[in-house]
Amino acid sequence: MRETNTTKHFVQRQSDTVQALLFDLGGVLIDIDFNRTFDAWSVASGIAAADIKSRYSFDSHYEAHERGEITTSEYFESLRATLCMNLSDAQFLAGWNALLLDEIPGVRPLLAHLQTRVPLYVFSNSNVAHQACWTRKLAAMLSHFRKVFVSSDLGLRKPDAQAFMAISSAIGIAPGNIMFFDDTRVNIAGAQHVGMQAVLTRSAADIESALANSGIV
Repeated sequence: MRETNTTKHFVQRQSDTVQALLFDLGGVLIDIDFNRTFDAWSVASGIAAADIKSRYSFDSHYEAHERGEITTSEYFESLRATLCMNLSDAQFLAGWNALLLDEIPGVRPLLAHLQTRVPLYVFSNSNVAHQACWTRKLAAMLSHFRKVFVSSDLGLRKPDAQAFMAISSAIGIAPGNIMFFDDTRVNIAGAQHVGMQAVLTRSAADIESALANSGIV
């Protein structure tokens, strides 16, 4: 992406001071497992889960769904074609939400401590169907955050620079003063491109270690 004047302005103002923490959701705060989705669709369709998995991809329809450009029903219609599987919307939805699991151990008490020290935010590449599910399932944990940003609401998704700049603008903190946690290297690179302090995260211990090194905990 071509660097804009706005991007230059924020990157030039970056410092090592952390004024906000920004967390990915799936893989950082909660566990996800796409195999559970493929298993559920296999049971409903009679097609082997391995075959469904081999046909599935994070394609342009998947990304459009996460940007809110197509509805859940439209996304499921695309899956009928790519997966060669004629399930109802309800059957697709049951399997689609099956991938959302429990909170990652140790995260919630860490968040409870952190929210007294620094503002906390979430930025998730997600969609309307999943958001409706995890908003209910994770209500207690999400209460620790000042705001939850979702790609389908923003119309922008990670790792695009514009997505990170939109978050920075919305919370009123320069990218260089935001520490971002994600479990995907491409998203880490996207955050670093705009000057954020980005940490590849696999566990609550990874988060705590990065915060300790920054003097936050």
